[in-house]
Formats: sequence, C-alpha cells, structure tokens
Amino acid sequence: MGERAGYKAGMFCWAGLATSNPAEAEAFYTRLLDWEAQELPAGAAGTYRLMRRGGKDVAILYLQTVEARAAQAPPHWTSYISVADADATATRAGELGGAAVFREPFDVPDAGRVAAIRDPTGAIVSLWQPRSKFGAALVNDVGALCWNELATTDIERAKTFFSDLLGWAYEPDKGGSTTIRNAGHRNGAIRELAAHERAIHPNWLPYFTVESLEQAAHDAERLGGHKLSSPTQTPCGRFLVVADPQQAPFALFEGDTDP
Repeated sequence: MGERAGYKAGMFCWAGLATSNPAEAEAFYTRLLDWEAQELPAGAAGTYRLMRRGGKDVAILYLQTVEARAAQAPPHWTSYISVADADATATRAGELGGAAVFREPFDVPDAGRVAAIRDPTGAIVSLWQPRSKFGAALVNDVGALCWNELATTDIERAKTFFSDLLGWAYEPDKGGSTTIRNAGHRNGAIRELAAHERAIHPNWLPYFTVESLEQAAHDAERLGGHKLSSPTQTPCGRFLVVADPQQAPFALFEGDTDP
C-alpha cells in the first residue's frame, strides 16, 4: 500500500540523515527499523548510504560536510522535497527571502541533483531533482517515512514562503497545527514551536512508522538512543520523539498512515 513509483513536484519524497558517524548510525537504524544499507558514490559529497527495507529505498544517510563538522553543527535529519529543477527552485527561494545553504546545488551521480535551502524562519529543507532515484519507494508503511513536520517560530511567514515557492495550500488541523496540501494531497504539517522548545532552531522532523511505539522506544534506548518526549496522542495515532546515538532527533509513529 505504501509503494511509490514517483512524486509530483512539491511532495516530500524522502528523508536524509547528516550524521557525524555513518557506521554507527547505520548500525542503529538497521536494527531499529529493519533497514539494509548500500554505500554509493555521491560526487562532490563523497559517498552516501542508501537505506532500504525489504529491498525498497526508504531513506539516505551520509557524513556531515566538513564545514558542518567544523562548525560543530549537530547531526540531524533533513526532509527532501521533489522539484523539477533544483537550481531554479533554490534561486527562487533566495528571491523570496530564503537562502541556499552549505553549497550550490550539486549532482549525486546518476541519482539526482540536490540543494538545501533555509526558509525565512530559519528551518532547513532539501530539494531533490530526481534522475534514476525519485526518492523513497516505500512510504506510509512500517519502517518507512510517513510524515514531515515543520516546527517554527512564525507559521504565517513559513506558509507564505512555501506557498509562493512550491504552490502549497493549507488547512487547519484538529490538533492545532496546519496541514500542508500539495496537488490536493496531505503533505505534512506546520506547527508553532512550544514555549519549552524556544531554545531550539526551527526545524523539520521526519516521522517513521512502527508496529509498536513502546517496543520501538525501548529498542531505541537499548541501541544507544534516548527518548526526547512522552507518547502523544493524535487523531491518527500516537508518536514520540527520540534521538539516535549521535543526537539526531526523529519521531516514531504508531497508527493510521493513510495519506
């Protein structure tokens, strides 16, 4: 039910982990989410690990850039949005008040072309121009990406930016956040950073589906991660946020992932 053969422009297509220790991160996620890893060339970025579940692409994992490590930037997950032209979209983001970050758009040999932008509220998201790799071939299923959420200090400014950049539309969510719609389909959410989160920069958080939230949280801690929140109930299911052994946060979700 969660198999994909491509994504329309403006849709989230997969998630990527920039980590300080790819080998340790690989060991953690392969055990936690039953992923397999294949190391592939990434051009100017060196190499990356393509993460699969049951032989289907689900995410990517790579070493943080030299600049990021020198700046002691923490490891983090990044949400990827499918676009027709990464260069043109990054340029347009700059015109709208965002900024391209870390380098100009670059090619991942044969797979695609990637750029990262910072929205006007400070959150970073990546743009993916597909070639042989369109993104995750499995989503909305156990062990796969099911949701992307922006936590920000200025919801209206973020909404305007992405609407102008990608044509996103929005609707209020029952939980108090804003649901993103792209080409008529649910495509993630935007919420305001809570008072206790204000020390955190605005950020995108990926959600991965699990069969049992309690078991997955227990396994994450056993494997060297730790919980960052308690289970939270939503109209669709329950989630909690955890950090991997390199301190990169992500969410585990148990419930209905029907998009």
